[in-house]
Amino acid sequence: MITASQLRAARALLGIDQLLLAQRAKLSLPTIQRMESSGGLVRGNVDSLVKVVQALEDMGVELIGEGSSSTMGGRGVRLRERELRTTMREQKLGASQTAMRPARSVSDP
Repeated sequence: MITASQLRAARALLGIDQLLLAQRAKLSLPTIQRMESSGGLVRGNVDSLVKVVQALEDMGVELIGEGSSSTMGGRGVRLRERELRTTMREQKLGASQTAMRPARSVSDP
């Protein structure tokens, strides 16, 4: 199925708001808002979920499931495993802190 994060990311990639997605999926705005506020997998009835997925696909989004690869190529968004993301973030912070240190001046004796 689709997660709330995927739904928000798909809208961001398309540059659309919740209202336009609701209109394209032929659902109410509160339904889209509820779906996006779900934790993890989107909650809702199957018919509504199918409508949202179909609307996103019609607008050019390919939803990639956990562990799946893209079938069409093109761009996509996927989060790395949490442990790997944390390690990479720590490495970036360490590198940026090193880069931000003021240069030492050397004075003649």
